[in-house]
Amino acid sequence: MARQFTTLPIDCLYEISEYLEKDIPTIHSCLLANHLLCEIFVRILWRDINNIVDNIYHTSKSSSVRLSFFNTLIACLPNESKEHLYKNEIFIPTTSLKSPFFNYATFCKVLSIPGIKSIVYDSLKILSIQYSLHVSLNYLVINEIVKMFVNQSSLKVFTYYNQVNNFNNLSFPCFPGMRNLSKLYCDSNLPSDFCHQLSQTCHNIQSISILFNDNNNASNELKKLIFLQNNLKSLTLRVCNYTGWVNIIPTLTKHSNIMNILTKLHLYCNSDYVDIPFSFIELFKNLQEVIFSFFSSDFRPYINVKDFEKLQYVNFPKLKILKIPYQCPKPEYLMKFLEINGKNLNKLYISEGISKPILKSDLNNDLNLSIANFCLNLNKLIIRINDDEIDMLKSIFISCQYLKFIKILCEAKCMSETILEIVANYSPKDFCELTLYNSKLDFIHPKNLESFFISWKNRKSVKLLTLIMISNEAIDEYYEVYNNEYYKNIVYDIINNCKHEKNDEDYENYEYIDYKNYEDCCDFIYHQNMEIIEKYENLGIIRFKSKVVYIKEEEIEFE
Repeated sequence: MARQFTTLPIDCLYEISEYLEKDIPTIHSCLLANHLLCEIFVRILWRDINNIVDNIYHTSKSSSVRLSFFNTLIACLPNESKEHLYKNEIFIPTTSLKSPFFNYATFCKVLSIPGIKSIVYDSLKILSIQYSLHVSLNYLVINEIVKMFVNQSSLKVFTYYNQVNNFNNLSFPCFPGMRNLSKLYCDSNLPSDFCHQLSQTCHNIQSISILFNDNNNASNELKKLIFLQNNLKSLTLRVCNYTGWVNIIPTLTKHSNIMNILTKLHLYCNSDYVDIPFSFIELFKNLQEVIFSFFSSDFRPYINVKDFEKLQYVNFPKLKILKIPYQCPKPEYLMKFLEINGKNLNKLYISEGISKPILKSDLNNDLNLSIANFCLNLNKLIIRINDDEIDMLKSIFISCQYLKFIKILCEAKCMSETILEIVANYSPKDFCELTLYNSKLDFIHPKNLESFFISWKNRKSVKLLTLIMISNEAIDEYYEVYNNEYYKNIVYDIINNCKHEKNDEDYENYEYIDYKNYEDCCDFIYHQNMEIIEKYENLGIIRFKSKVVYIKEEEIEFE
């Protein structure tokens, strides 16, 4: 297949390469096809150093691939850097210094200093070089590699977390490759000279993400870097304690350009401190996307963020996306906020707690009612639903006629069948994707699953339905006793139906099932349902996916 590409015009090849950015196996096959394809696709492969590092650590031959990548980086170093390492008695084996086919550094657009650090540390250990234990010498190698990228590449994304990785020994005399930087991921502990030099070069960064650690306020140089940006559209602030969040607010609110241009604001607070200021965001009237992420040691669904009391009355006329992935502000504050801003939202994510069992008494049912009443233009929604408010899902479907995607965090596993029935009968005509969190395929009676697929097939407007089921193993353990009894009842019912319908062949196949064996019951129901799913996938009615997560799921992306 790769060889057939060469018959296409070169402009088409470059365009195709962009679409294959995530398809690493195909890119690798193109690299080996011929020189032309290699030259085109190597640019895609080396564009994002983070992806290379991630792929290396997920391969079965991680050590050898890691070392090969490190050798390539060393081979690409300019002679000046190699001499500098040599003068400091850092001797990389000469077999690794073959001249590369390309100057790979020039292709790089996304660079992570922590990623380079992990490759250097691990590779020097693999090589068993004595100075691998000397941190200062390791940093000399890291510094020369990073310097190569910032001097030769035209970087778009740069990650530099100094507090966690302690990169104070790094130095960059100039940043010619960072003039067109569009995204910066950093922490509040960036070296002042780095911030100063970057502020001399970069004035058009569009997205900045800052992590505040260990009571470190943003330095004056970092605040100046932010203040000098002419096109800052997205800002992410993360705090683990009561730290520099407050310190940086004046920089944001005194810059009229930032206040007018900023469209995305993501605020993450992993702290028990509830006096973190939020009301300052009322000054950013052009916000289109806001994330409030609260994650405290108190696992209740709501957290008393005091400043949100002021924010509940603020109107954001352009707000389209609101995400509150973990704990919520007080329900009454959030409901008022939705009453004022809900009509403009097209994407909403309200979790009401983290991924763990929650007492029914802890949840406020009126919050979902507010969604049905005020958020009529939603096309994507993620919510938590309790088994005693499942009828609220009908109200949401009836009110939100533009809804295409919904993810439901089920508070009880037995809800899945009822949800499927409601989706079949009440979901809007363009609805096409359902995700059930805390649900498994083996918790649905095969008869009810097929009934759902038949109902979906018979809808007036039939769209391919994507059905995704996500099980949380921590919650599964919590419900294990109940699960076992429920599974046994399903299996018993299936076998009794076979007897009643005089289906002797199926009965003979089923009579071996051990009702007391939890895994036997699970496997039996799972395989019954998979046969049904395959049938309707072949008919083009549904597409099915499933996965398992552990305790705390990563934030869900809408895109």
